[in-house]
Amino acid sequence: METLLIAVGSFVGFIVAYHTYGKWLANKIFGVDPQAKVPSAELEDGVDYVPTKKEVIFGHHFTSIAGTGPIVGPAIAVFWGWLPALIWVVVGSIFIGAVHDFGALVVSLRNRGQTVGEIAGRLISPRARLLFLLILFAALTVVLAIFGLVIAVIFAKYPQAVLSVWIEIPIAVLIGYHVYKQGGGLLVPSLIALGILYLCIYIGVYHLPISPFGESAVVIWTCILMLYCFIASILPVWTLLQPRDYINSHQLMLALILLVGGLLVACFTGQANIVKSAPAVAENLPVGAPPIWPFLFITIACGAVSGFHCLVSSGTSSKQLESEADAQYVGYGAMLLEGALAVIVILACCAGIGMGVNVGEGAEEITLTGLDAWHTKYDANGSWAGFGLTQKVAAFVDGGANFINALGIPIEMALGIVAVLVASFAATTLDTATRLQRYVVQEIGSTMSIEPLKNKYLATSFAVILGGAMAMIPGPSGAMGTGGLLLWPLFGATNQLLAGLAFMVIVFYLWRRNKPIWFVAIPMAIMLIMPAWALSWQLFNGETGWLASADNKNYLLGFIGIGTLCLQVWMIFEGLLLLPRSRGVLEQALPPLKSSSV
Repeated sequence: METLLIAVGSFVGFIVAYHTYGKWLANKIFGVDPQAKVPSAELEDGVDYVPTKKEVIFGHHFTSIAGTGPIVGPAIAVFWGWLPALIWVVVGSIFIGAVHDFGALVVSLRNRGQTVGEIAGRLISPRARLLFLLILFAALTVVLAIFGLVIAVIFAKYPQAVLSVWIEIPIAVLIGYHVYKQGGGLLVPSLIALGILYLCIYIGVYHLPISPFGESAVVIWTCILMLYCFIASILPVWTLLQPRDYINSHQLMLALILLVGGLLVACFTGQANIVKSAPAVAENLPVGAPPIWPFLFITIACGAVSGFHCLVSSGTSSKQLESEADAQYVGYGAMLLEGALAVIVILACCAGIGMGVNVGEGAEEITLTGLDAWHTKYDANGSWAGFGLTQKVAAFVDGGANFINALGIPIEMALGIVAVLVASFAATTLDTATRLQRYVVQEIGSTMSIEPLKNKYLATSFAVILGGAMAMIPGPSGAMGTGGLLLWPLFGATNQLLAGLAFMVIVFYLWRRNKPIWFVAIPMAIMLIMPAWALSWQLFNGETGWLASADNKNYLLGFIGIGTLCLQVWMIFEGLLLLPRSRGVLEQALPPLKSSSV
């Protein structure tokens, strides 16, 4: 019953927050105006600026911000116990993450769809623009690496998911052509596509699992995914990004219905019991594990707050919203739904795993339940260095499959459904991140007068190659592509620092307009302090620090970490210099649009 109360209480809390705190932000603070001119209408070009109905853009926005962030983060963090993870997801989503996403979206809408990096140049200083762009570049490089790696891990461990994930691509292209070139409807084709997707899950599970690369599967799949990213990110958004994300939004809704339905059945039948399956607060941690303070706040990244979301809000979504009135629905609402997904992940990795995990092979295979099952994924007697990204992703896939299995769906099919869910959402984030990185590289090229980086194709190539190289960082075993748990804390730290800096831009936007800022200033302080603290620990901790360990220095991660901290300090310094003299002083207006663009 405790498991059910946690789920229902969290979901009700998110709904109440949307209709109270979210509405207050929209109406009293930002004053969204349904009649305001939006970038998609002012700058419509059929490629990036495309007026889009809120249901469609919600699907694109949500699937882009969700990815595997609210899955992998909570799946790792519950080794500290499910209670701290749950509290941070619920509180963080409502008061920090959703405020961040919504604020970045509104500010970008009122600045012709510019990214927060560009806007920082006018709100704070020209130097701040370049500093922000460099931080964005570092954060997106890690995003490309870690999300590409997660998909490759899923393909290697769950070959039954491969067919369904790849079949989405040609279907999405056909739907995009049908809708935007032939004027057809979107809902019915996307539902048909969803049916085809689930048919392919069945085929992949029982007839055609695709596992062609053996022991090199993770490396080869990562390379293939990076090639896909290059192609997807240079295509117009209507050809692949929007229709694929819309299909995936339906897939998520169906998967959430199955997961929640299975959770209800498992709770009522006594199969799921989070109290008996996992510790509320863990006491015995793996050797070498990072401390809960401050690492809880950067490990659970997208499930509570994520700097990457400001890039989606200001990089793609603000260019497609057809009305300011849709901003709360897309910006604030999508983050709350992501928080709900993170809650389900926590329950799956604890109560779901406790329902049963098979260990051993053949005649020696046995099924463990309760705490014994949980310890197969989170062995408190083991070493943190022995934990792998595959193990953590599998915790959610296996636990979520147990929930779905409670509905009477065969466990093999349930595993396929959850594995496809994880891979598909990581893929949508991956191609969106590549497009965003292309924007950032081109902006850096323009700012620093580096002509080759202004070219769309060269900028995309540079982003993809660097992200792929980062994904190949070796882990403790020394094998390429196994350093996922090394990259994840770096992703979390740079990601949350980016959120803090995005909050700084929102603060200055409101400060210059004599608006209250306390509700963004407090989250800004948290998101600047916690990640910097965690990054410093990762760099200089005497036993495992990237630059402190005598036997295993990691200069690449150390260079990125120190560089990110230095850029952050510089950015904060720029803000502090400006803050006393900017109250009530509007920033320089954008230049008038050319008559041909109006």
